[in-house]
Amino acid sequence: MPENSDREELAILATSLRRHLERRQRVGIRTLAKGTPLEVKPALAGKDNLLGGTVDDLFAENSAALQTQSLEELRAAIGDCRRCKLCSGRTNLVFGVGNPHAALMFVGEGPGRDEDLQGEPFVGRAGQLLTDIITKGMGLKREDVYIANVVKCRPPENRNPEPDEVAACEPFLKKQIDLIRPKIIVGLGKFAVQTLLQSKAPITKLRGNWRSYHGIKLMPTFHPAYLLRNPADKKLVWEDIKKVIKEMRGENG
Repeated sequence: MPENSDREELAILATSLRRHLERRQRVGIRTLAKGTPLEVKPALAGKDNLLGGTVDDLFAENSAALQTQSLEELRAAIGDCRRCKLCSGRTNLVFGVGNPHAALMFVGEGPGRDEDLQGEPFVGRAGQLLTDIITKGMGLKREDVYIANVVKCRPPENRNPEPDEVAACEPFLKKQIDLIRPKIIVGLGKFAVQTLLQSKAPITKLRGNWRSYHGIKLMPTFHPAYLLRNPADKKLVWEDIKKVIKEMRGENG
């Protein structure tokens, strides 16, 4: 089983690299930047490095972004991103929003139509439901938490991001988490949770149970968009959120 998993990961990586090189050729770039392409940066002094194990120089243009020291620097380094094919259909890159030192972070899948138009995550109908969970359910302000997605550009017709798109964008999510250092992450929906945990288990099996993401407590739950289609499951999400509230208050010990 581990060998099959390794082969699958290698196949995804090879496909991502091939497509990346093909895109560079199409825009007239036929050489790669000099450097140490397989260098993995050491852990930051005094804390775990969430980017440990990321081949952060495989795509040369990611290197500067992954060396940044603040969310503002990271956003500037990402720039007018052209690292995957999602760039061709976007209106705005949707980076993330909220408290850069938040104790609580929400991670979703990717922007939808409203998010693409406004350049901010979770602002449509599903976003309003998430805002209600944060404000009415948890008694927090939206600006108290940080909200981001696995991919920063809207997939066509809101389809799931493809492996090469995740490979191009996931290092930036990891860097966001590394910079924010939240105490708790709430993973919203199957795709976000499976990406964070590198798991293929269904969200129905994962939700409601504490997991760990590089030492950070992770609570998987359903995506707000799913709840719009299945309102009866709101009670399940509320059970998950109550566990998060207790953890934030130190009542789970």
